[in-house]
Amino acid sequence: MTDTHRELEQKLAAAVSGFEREIKGIRTGRPSPALIEDVKVSYYDQTLPLKQIGSITVAPPRDLLVQVWDAAAVSAVAKAIESSPLGLSASTEGNVVRLRLPELSHERREELIRHVRRIFEQYRIQVRQIRDEANKEIQRQFEVKELGEDQRFKMRETIQKSTDAANASLDSHLERKVAEIEE
Repeated sequence: MTDTHRELEQKLAAAVSGFEREIKGIRTGRPSPALIEDVKVSYYDQTLPLKQIGSITVAPPRDLLVQVWDAAAVSAVAKAIESSPLGLSASTEGNVVRLRLPELSHERREELIRHVRRIFEQYRIQVRQIRDEANKEIQRQFEVKELGEDQRFKMRETIQKSTDAANASLDSHLERKVAEIEE
């Protein structure tokens, strides 16, 4: 495996994991701790993600519970969740912050699916750009006689196979997320 191909694989893997990470915070029909774990909370003059201030659990059917480890931070956690773009309201019960997730309407589900597809398209463009950069590097190596013509064609085939695999992975993540939203 050449350095160009190794670098391509790393960039493609980073793009796929970036897409997966970005869509995990999008609300679906069922509650998930990933929905709120990265909400920023102002805690003792620091801004920390919620997952570092308390534990997040699911209470079926539509509740999320945040067990805050420091009682002084409960109000800050509730305030951060309510001011987040998620549009959730929080109620406190001692060290526990309870979030009740309302049922998604048909229009809201369609809006979320469109949003996920926009994000998906951005990552598809990113994958194409990564592929194009690798192909330009292969062409440069060919022009300065580091690679022969046969090697150039084999490398391009390898690059295309890696790109196709990354696109297939993006497709499967998209299908799974759309299915979750439609539940």
